[in-house]
Amino acid sequence: MLYIFDLGNVVIDIDFNRVLGVWSNFSCVPLATLQKEFVMGEAFEQHERGDITDEAFAAKICGELGIALSFEQFTAGWQAVFVGLRPEMVEILTQLREQGHRVVILSNTNRLHCDYWPSQYPEVQECVDKLYLSQDLGMRKPDPAIYRYVLEQEGATADGAVFFDDNADNIAVARQVGIRSVHVTDREVVPAFFA
Repeated sequence: MLYIFDLGNVVIDIDFNRVLGVWSNFSCVPLATLQKEFVMGEAFEQHERGDITDEAFAAKICGELGIALSFEQFTAGWQAVFVGLRPEMVEILTQLREQGHRVVILSNTNRLHCDYWPSQYPEVQECVDKLYLSQDLGMRKPDPAIYRYVLEQEGATADGAVFFDDNADNIAVARQVGIRSVHVTDREVVPAFFA
């Protein structure tokens, strides 16, 4: 069996309010204002597909939010999204591989985050067979092509795979592709699935 796991809020807890909190401190713009204005819009999607540079992304987001940050300040905030590893997930991923299953990560992410999280959470790369990252592939979930690409690369059929993600849109499209998909709404969902 091929098990495909999203990264954020599946294997690693993330919280965008932490990002906005750092930017608020640096810019002196109230957190509530940033929370109201911040959207994961076109620039966000371009960055996750690797279509724009980190610097261009930072400039676009700062422009959208009306904040003046240095690239270093922007990056410090952007990296603050990571809360911590879910240790039970490392255990599950490791066990699945020990049982002979193929275990991969499929994540919408970006170069800035990938320059950071592997050094903070080396266990993730140690307990999976492969990382499929949106900015390396030039496409992102929920594009059906990204799911088909992973299946093709892994030599797996849709009915021979299970996908875990915290985003309902990603789950819906993976199901349309024919992959059994589990919506991870909290940290109990995955352990309960394998219990």
